[in-house]
Amino acid sequence: MKLTILGCYSATPRTFTNPTSQVLEIRNHLFLIDCGEGTQVQLRKYKVKFTRIKHIFISHLHGDHFFGLPGLISTFRLLGRESELHIYGPKGIKEAVTLFLKLGDSWTNYPLIFHELNSKESELIFEDEKVSVYTVPLRHRIYTNGFLFKEKPLPRTLNVEMVAKHKIDRNQFGTIKNGADGITQEGVVVPNLELTTDPPKAKSYAFCSDTAYNEAIVPIIKKTDILYHESTFLETESNLCEKTKHSTAKQAGEIAEKAEVGQLILGHYSSRYKSLDLFKEEAMQVFPKVELAEDGKSFEF
Repeated sequence: MKLTILGCYSATPRTFTNPTSQVLEIRNHLFLIDCGEGTQVQLRKYKVKFTRIKHIFISHLHGDHFFGLPGLISTFRLLGRESELHIYGPKGIKEAVTLFLKLGDSWTNYPLIFHELNSKESELIFEDEKVSVYTVPLRHRIYTNGFLFKEKPLPRTLNVEMVAKHKIDRNQFGTIKNGADGITQEGVVVPNLELTTDPPKAKSYAFCSDTAYNEAIVPIIKKTDILYHESTFLETESNLCEKTKHSTAKQAGEIAEKAEVGQLILGHYSSRYKSLDLFKEEAMQVFPKVELAEDGKSFEF
């Protein structure tokens, strides 16, 4: 699993910082999460293949999280895209995007499929044989969701030496990987644990931006491997959190601690602060495993 941060600052783009957008590579999928202004430029800068993007997840309809979407959709058209593009976002996103396309006479020549969300409870919105994606209802000024990406358990790994020792026929490999015992040519049953080893642990990633402090998400993201949580402010400006419905770095750390996640990544910083290290120091007061998102930075898990 690999996470690439395309943008991780709040509000307005600047020449050296970008609003929220990131790419998650998980089990051969490449998911785009949020699409602030300049996202397609960042995709080019970090050599992300446009053709691999089949699913885009938009947390909410504030400009710094989706104003880059109409332009990206239009660019896909200009590049001759033919494959489907699925967009998951709040109710109203279809109307917003199609109005751009209508007024610009720029209808796509590829299937554009919207999955509009309005539930205030966590729900499954995407699933295949490898990955499931759930919403994480957040508390912001408008309807907002985070997203929880969960790998499905991998097949068990064949122990090649033991399989050869027992002369297990190749046509059994698939069922053995799925947990079945093996049978020798003489009809002897060989326990699965002799023929396989445990697969790598299935991983999970939770994206939570933008939101006020909200303990209601803790059961949803409990024991998630990696949590990205907004940290717009430091505690010195915590008085702004209720008005803007954002969080401090310390509050992000508190959510990570209560949810018992493996690692916390901070992002969505206000540009008023001179050093990002202040965010990390504050979050680490309550949770030890903290990383800072930065534009262009990748994390491999």
